[in-house]
Amino acid sequence: MRVSPAAMLSVSLTIPLLPLASTKTRSSDQSFLFKQYALNNQSISRLGSLVLEKPSRRRWTFSCECRNRGRNNHAKFDDEGEDFIVVNFYRFVSIEDPEAEIDKHLSFLKDLNIRGRIYLNEQGINAQYSGPSKDALAYVEWLKEDDRFSDLLVQISPAINGHAFPKLKLQNKPSLVQYEGGISHLPLLDPPMRAKPLEPSEWKRKLNDVTDDDEASSSGRSCILLDVRNGYEWDVGHFRGAPRPEVDCFRNTSFGLSDEKEAPSDPLINVDKEKTDILMYCTGGIRCDVYSAVLRQRGFKNLYTLKGGVSHYLKEEGTAEWVGNLFVFDSRLSLPPATYGNNAVGEARETPVTPVDTSFARCYICDSQIQELRHRNCANIDCNRLFLCCAECVVHLKGCCCSNCITAPRLRPVLQGVKRYEKWHVYRDSEVQNAPLI
Repeated sequence: MRVSPAAMLSVSLTIPLLPLASTKTRSSDQSFLFKQYALNNQSISRLGSLVLEKPSRRRWTFSCECRNRGRNNHAKFDDEGEDFIVVNFYRFVSIEDPEAEIDKHLSFLKDLNIRGRIYLNEQGINAQYSGPSKDALAYVEWLKEDDRFSDLLVQISPAINGHAFPKLKLQNKPSLVQYEGGISHLPLLDPPMRAKPLEPSEWKRKLNDVTDDDEASSSGRSCILLDVRNGYEWDVGHFRGAPRPEVDCFRNTSFGLSDEKEAPSDPLINVDKEKTDILMYCTGGIRCDVYSAVLRQRGFKNLYTLKGGVSHYLKEEGTAEWVGNLFVFDSRLSLPPATYGNNAVGEARETPVTPVDTSFARCYICDSQIQELRHRNCANIDCNRLFLCCAECVVHLKGCCCSNCITAPRLRPVLQGVKRYEKWHVYRDSEVQNAPLI
C-alpha cells in the first residue's frame, strides 16, 4: 500500500477508545498494523498508534496518517495553483455533549483537506485552520447550518504557501484558550458579563478618546487602551498609544489583578473602575472576551472589545491608527495589513505594495532598528525564544538570542529567509548542525 505524501492528513484526537481486535495486512511487501476500536458503539479502523494521555481519566490520544479522500473517493492533493486560505472563528455557546459534537465534526471533516486547531467544549468552539478555499469554506457553511453558529463572524486570509498548519487537531479541550486556573468557571455564556463589542468603525472613533485629553477632562472620564496579547506580538505591530504588554503568554495575563507593589507597570493599577473606559484588543477577539469576564468580576464597569479583533479591523478600516504587521499563530507568523484587504485572498500570490511602518521595531539583541517584522526562534531548542533580530546579530550569535545559548548542547542550524524549524530529530544526527539551511 503506497500513499502519496501529498494525500496524507495527520490527525490528533482525544477520544475514549476500547480495543477490539488487531489484524495485519500485507501489500506491496510492506506490513501495516490495523487496530479496531469502539467509539460510541461504533467500530472504526485507523492506521496509527495510541498513547496514553491522562491515565486518571482513561483517555487516549489517537494519532494517525490516513488517505485524505474526497467524496468521489479520489485522493486530494495540494495542487499547484489552488488557492489556500486560513480561517479563524470562535463562538461562546452552550454545547451539552462535546464528544457527540466532535463526532459530527469529524464525520464531515474526514473528507476535506483541512489542517489546524479546532477545540470544542461545553462553552463553545475555537477554530484556526487552513485548506483549499473550497474545503475550508465548505466547513464554515456546514457549521452555519446549525442555528447556534448561523451568524458566526469568520476571518479569512490567504495561506500563501499551502497549509499554514502541520496537521489537524480536533479536540474536546478543557479551555478554549489557555489561562491560569482555566476558564470553565467564567460566565462566558452570559454576554453582559463580557465586554461590549465595538464594530471597527466604532472602535476607530473610540481611539480618539485615548488621545483627546481635553474631552476626557471635561467629562470626568478617562480611557485606557489595553493590548491583551503577548509582548512579542506587540513588537511587530500594535495600535498607536497602546503600551507594550509585559506578558509572554496569555495564561499569565494579570492586568488589574495586582497591587502597585506587585506590578508597578500594570496600566489598570489605581484606575477608577466606574469612570474609566477600557478598550481591549487582541488578534481575533477571543482573548479579550475571556479577560473581560475576569475584569468584570473584579468590578470594572466600562469594558469594550474590538469585535473580530485586529484582523477584522484591518479588513474594514485598513491601517488607521495601526502600525506594523499582525502576528499570527501559524507558519506565516507575521502578516502585513494588506493581507486582510477585501481582495486579499484573490491577490495572495502578489506581494503587497503598501508600505508598512517599521520605525518602532527594534532588534532584541542590539536594539537597532530593523526592517523585517518577522520573529525567529532561538537556535537553542531548549530556549526557543521568539524574537526580532537584525541580520548582523543573526550571524554573530548563530541564530541564538544571547551568548549563553550559543554553547547549548542542542543547537539547531541558522535558518535563512522565512523558514521555520523542524522537529529536533531532523537535526539531531546532522554532522554539521550550524550549517545554514538552503
